[in-house]
Amino acid sequence: MTKEKILDIVKGALLLEYRGKSFYESVVRTTKVDAVKEFFGFLVGEEEKHIDLLEKQFKNVAVNAGIDLKDVDLGGSRSSNEILSDKIVNDVQGAGYEAAFIAAALEFEKNAVNYYSEHAATAETVEEKKLYKWLADWEKGHMTMLVQLDKEIKEKIWYDNSFWPL
Repeated sequence: MTKEKILDIVKGALLLEYRGKSFYESVVRTTKVDAVKEFFGFLVGEEEKHIDLLEKQFKNVAVNAGIDLKDVDLGGSRSSNEILSDKIVNDVQGAGYEAAFIAAALEFEKNAVNYYSEHAATAETVEEKKLYKWLADWEKGHMTMLVQLDKEIKEKIWYDNSFWPL
């Protein structure tokens, strides 16, 4: 893969991460639900880690024409059990502002998973494949958290409004 192609992929990844970070920061600024503020603050921090890593890789590719992960900690994200709380589900109204942000964030994460997975599948070097796969897996963790939250919020609404079948 050419240096320019790798740079384009990393620029696309940076754009995804910056958009996600900006979106999550807007939730933190505007929500009045503390648990939601904490959760989206966590996601802001996650996006900042990705941005930092991708910016370093962009600079490395620009200078050395390749992804270099030898000094990179590819540790994972915290698990959903450490982040999710009943407080988020209990404090969020199912059709309200915060629930809409959770659904939109889920789409952001799906797009990121697809982007990284696609590029992992077509990567020509081990380092590229490793980076994109790691990012895809990390974003899948975010997606799993958001899916779980969305599901629990829906179930709460169904229960509160007696939507369950008889």
